[in-house]
Order: sequence, then structure tokens, then C-alpha cells
Amino acid sequence: MPKTVRLRPQAILLWTCVALLGAAGWAMVALARGEEISAIWLVAAALGSYAIAYRFYSRFIARRVLKLDDTRATPAERLEDGVDYHPTDRRVLLGHHFAAIAGAGPLVGPVLAAQMGYLPGTIWIVGGVIFAGAVQDMVVLFLSMRRDGKSLGQMAREEIGKVGGIAALVAVFVIMIILLAVLALVVVNALAHSPWGTFSVAMTIPIALFMGFYLRVFRPGRVTETSFIGVALLLLAIVGGGWVQDSPALAEAFTWSPTTLVFCLVGYGFVASVLPVWMLLAPRDYLSTFMKVGTIGLLALGVLVAAPVLKADGISDFASSGAGPVFAGSLFPFLFITIACGALSGFHALVSSGTTPKLIQKESQVRLIGYGSMLMESFVAIMALVAASVLDPGLYYAMNAPAGVLGGTAESAAQAVANFGFTITPEQLTAAAQAVEEETLIARTGGAPTLAVGMSEIFSQVFGGNGMKAFWYHFAIMFEALFILTTVDAGTRVGRFMLQDMLGNVWKPMGRVNWKPGVWIASAVVVGAWGYFLYAGVTDPLGGINQLFPLFGIANQLLAAVALTVSTTVLIKSGRARWAWVTAAPLVWVTAITFTAGWQKIFSDDPKIGFFAQRAKYADGIEAGTVLPPAKSMDDMHTVVTNSTVDGVLIAIFLLLVAIVIVNAIVVCVRALRSPEPLPTTEVPHTPSRIDVSAPERSPEPAGARG
Repeated sequence: MPKTVRLRPQAILLWTCVALLGAAGWAMVALARGEEISAIWLVAAALGSYAIAYRFYSRFIARRVLKLDDTRATPAERLEDGVDYHPTDRRVLLGHHFAAIAGAGPLVGPVLAAQMGYLPGTIWIVGGVIFAGAVQDMVVLFLSMRRDGKSLGQMAREEIGKVGGIAALVAVFVIMIILLAVLALVVVNALAHSPWGTFSVAMTIPIALFMGFYLRVFRPGRVTETSFIGVALLLLAIVGGGWVQDSPALAEAFTWSPTTLVFCLVGYGFVASVLPVWMLLAPRDYLSTFMKVGTIGLLALGVLVAAPVLKADGISDFASSGAGPVFAGSLFPFLFITIACGALSGFHALVSSGTTPKLIQKESQVRLIGYGSMLMESFVAIMALVAASVLDPGLYYAMNAPAGVLGGTAESAAQAVANFGFTITPEQLTAAAQAVEEETLIARTGGAPTLAVGMSEIFSQVFGGNGMKAFWYHFAIMFEALFILTTVDAGTRVGRFMLQDMLGNVWKPMGRVNWKPGVWIASAVVVGAWGYFLYAGVTDPLGGINQLFPLFGIANQLLAAVALTVSTTVLIKSGRARWAWVTAAPLVWVTAITFTAGWQKIFSDDPKIGFFAQRAKYADGIEAGTVLPPAKSMDDMHTVVTNSTVDGVLIAIFLLLVAIVIVNAIVVCVRALRSPEPLPTTEVPHTPSRIDVSAPERSPEPAGARG
């Protein structure tokens, strides 16, 4: 039984103050009606809640539920091979894990969900991460670490059973390919024809390689020293990107087309998947984390100094009507599908059962890396929501409503926004675009441009005034691309692990992560799969990944349902049934969300929501000889019909596969509860650890480096 630790009076006072700060923030955010409030209160509510949750709830999970044991050797220590298994300093691993999970979701989802008001999104982001998202990441990381770093799908097969396991393996792998292609498409759109962004992001690769060799070969264990050098080089690369953009010759060399970027991404993803993790992936993600955390921290500082007012409604009319111009659907369930990363994201479970469990030094670090990283990402989502909510609503809807609704001119866009119930003049739209040196901001959908404009609005109030808006806007665009790319490279490696686990059930050599032919074949298949959908999407506005993009939100949350199902099942099987509510409660919630959303996507008679209703609408248009937007020709009309049919069928298949997993897990859990002894699990036996992390600046020399 863990020893009870009593708080000292000073600690009680400190945590009481933190709790009061968070409570004050929540009171201002939740109770203010009809008056403007400062974004500072939203930030205070989030930070106060995160501090309390990490100090108390994550500690409860670590000590009572998981019973972390530092005397037990982790897979990184027992199986160290210098390629995939490698004991990694907790600071570097925290950076790698955070960079791997923090992709487009925490930046884009909250921006889009701002159409429902800032209050619902804030509650879901903060409450969701504390009781669902961070719990999932932490528990899955622990379970995978206790099973030699097995992937989520393989753990499902071994712990739930053959039927549910096969369903999980297929669903998880297919969904992951879709997610990777969507994330890669966001990177391509952000970097295409942007010499500044392309140069800065490309330079992080040689910098990361230098850091990897410096930390492993030249100055082993000198993490702080390496960090200072890496950050200095990163800042130089960012400044250099501005020089490149201003140089006609260099700008032309780094102005790449979307097709060129696709091939570069595919090649980079393959290399990052097969190289030793210490050489490129971990140091690059660690380096990127400085950029990510630094920028978000700077944005938070800007909010504290400028104290911008939240101009969005607390709860908008679109939350109940479901007729929002940004996306259709009511608050439940579609808010919880739109905001995934930052609150609860199934993709994180793939990383927590992919690279990270093979790199962690000590079990106690699961709390910092699993729970702590997710809190960091949640704060990113809060800052993205703030950036969208401080914009004038007229500009927000002019940027995020579809082009077919807004029209192609400032006058038509202003009229369309007026029809939504908001006001903005054509002159204001033109001035907003000129301020950030863009030709137009009309119908710049997807969330990323809106976030960049919001960030430039906050930064310019503190650093440089209105004359710096264009600089901060383009800086934010580059920042978003760097943010997302780290998820693509880590995700590709995770996909390789998953495919090897899957094929290893058929042919044992493929399941060995140190078998070179298997590593290369699996990596090629993964990058080839998402690369195909990406290339088709770039060359055809209605094809490739564009066809599957509508599945992104539900598919991601279905992964979370699988992860929480596996977590709950293992807790019950291993004799921890009294604590199973920790993962079972968020499992019930996310299952209700995803299956409700899936049902509406399949059976709704609203063409803006239901896939088959949309199919019927465009099929009727074809029969009548009418071309409906976004189609521009009759061929496009046929493509939309095909896309709607494929999306509807796929979402039905995904729901069926996840239902099989859940039902199979319920059977196993009932059997475990009725059994007088805990059911056997695939947890590896206890092996004493020899790693000493008491001196953090000098990590032990990895076994692979000794002669």
C-alpha cells in the first residue's frame, strides 16, 4: 500500500491559492453574460485547473491505480538496441512525446469550434484533458511499457481476444493512415509557395542530426548544453527564413510546389522511420518542442500584457441550432468531435504505444511524459481558442465560411456575414488582408489562417504594433507547419511498429523490430499508403485524402474508444477493478459521442450532416443536369456522389469494428470479475533496473555505446 503523504502548511496554502485562482477564472468565464471579459480569465481558469489535476489526480493514478515501480527495468533498458529501444533522458523524451502528439488538432479544432462560443470549447478542453485525454495517454503508455512497447492494436489482440483484437488491428491501422494523410496535407498547404516556412522547417533536420550525434557521441548526457546549442541554431534558422524570403534567388530555390512537398514528405517520413531514433526523430521533436512551447508561452505572455477582450459569444446560437456556417451539427456530439487533440485524441494512444514506451528510462516518468505532455497540449488548444475568440466575429466568419456561401468579393462576403447576424464592411475585409500582406482572407477555411491572424493580433499589441502584423502572421503560418510535421514523422514510425506487430501474427520475423528487411518493408508500406492519398489529394481537389477528410474527427475519437477499452479491460484483468472507473468513465463518454455522431453521419436527412443524404442531393442534381457547389462540373458531381458513398460506408465499417472490440472486451471483463483469481495478462515479468537517474545532467551511457 503506498505511503500516505501529508501536505505541509505551506503546500496547503500554495495549492489553495492555485485553486482559488482557477475558480476565479472559471467564475468569470462561466458567469459573464452580455459583457466583455478579458482573455486573461480564460487562461487563469485553464492553468489553475491543470496545476491541481497534475499535482493530485495524476499522482493518484500513478500511485494507486498503476502503482509505478522504479525498481523495475523498462523495455528501453532491457531491450536497448540503439535503434528503436534506447533509454532517453526524460527531458528529451518529454519533448519528443509532446511534439509527436501535438499536431494540427490543438491548433485547428478549437478555432473551428469557436463558432459555438468560447465557453463550451473551454469546458471540454480543460475538463476533457483532465479526466479523459491525459488519463488515456498515461495509462496506455504504462500498459505498453509493461508489454515491451507493444502497439495498441496488438495489445487489443492479446488482451481482449482474437475476434476483438483483429477488429482493433484493422480499424486502428486504417484510421491511422487516414490521420497521417490529413496531417501531411495540412503541412503541404502551409508550406506550399512559402520559402520562409520551407527553409526554416527543412533546417530543423540537419540541426536535429547534429544534436543527435552531439548528445550520443561527442558529449553523452549533456542535455542542457545540447539544448542551448540546438535552440540557438533553431532561432538562426527562423531568422534565416526571413532572409531567404527577401532574397529573390534564394526565395525561388525554396518556393516549392505542393507536388514537390509531397515527395519530400514521403521521403522524409521513410528516413525518419528507419533511422535510429536517437539520430533524427527524438532530437528533432525535442528541438521542435522549444519552438512550440516558446511560441505558445509567448502568446500567453501577450495575453497577460495586452489583456485582449473575448469578442466571440460565450455560447452562440449555432450551438443549439446546428446550422453554423463553419461546420454543421449541434453542440452534442459535434463539438467533441471537432475538438479532439487538446481534450481527448485517439492518435495519442498510438504514440503512447509506439515510440515513447521504447525510450522511457523509469516507470515514474510515465506521469510527467504521459499526463504532463497532454496538459501542455491542452494549453495549446486553449491559446488557439483565445486567438480565434479575440477576432471580430465578422472577420472570423468571413474567413471560415465556405467560398460557395461567401462569394468571391469583399462585398459579397460582407453581405453573407450580415446574413449570419454579424457585421463587417468590405473595406474592413480588405484592410485586414492588407495588414498581413495577403491578397484576401475571404474563405480561408481550415482554421490555420484564422489562428495565424489571431496570433498576429495579440503579438502585434505587445511586440511591434500594427506594422508587425504581417511578420507575426507569416511566423504563425510557419510555426503551424513545424507543429504538425513532427506528428507526421513520429506517426509514420508508429505506423511501422503497428504494421510489424500485425504482420508478426502471420510471420514471426516481421514482428521483430530489429529485423532490417521488416523495418524497411513496413516503413515503405506505411509511407506509400498515406503518401498515395496525399498525392491524390494534392492533384485533385475532390480526390485522395480530400475524399476521406470528413472522416477525420470521428475516426480519431473511435481510436480513443479502442484505447480506453483496452485500458479498462487490462485494469480489470490485472486485479485493479476497483480503479477501472478511471478509464471506464471517459470510455462511456467517448463511445456515446462517436456512435451518436456516426449515426447522424449515416442516417441524418440533412445533406450538410449525413453522407447518404448528401449523396442523394448530388445524385438528384445529376439527374436534373444541375451543377451544385463545391462541384464545378458534372464530373465533379459524380465525384462528390462517390465520395459521399465511400465516407458513409467507411464510417459504418469503423463503427462496426469498434463495436466488436467493445462487446468482446465486455465479455472478457465479466469473466475476469467472476474469476476468483486475476486472469493472465501479457505483462512481462519483473526485471530489476540498473539505471540510475539521480544525476539528471549525466545520463548513463547507453549499452549500445559501450565497446
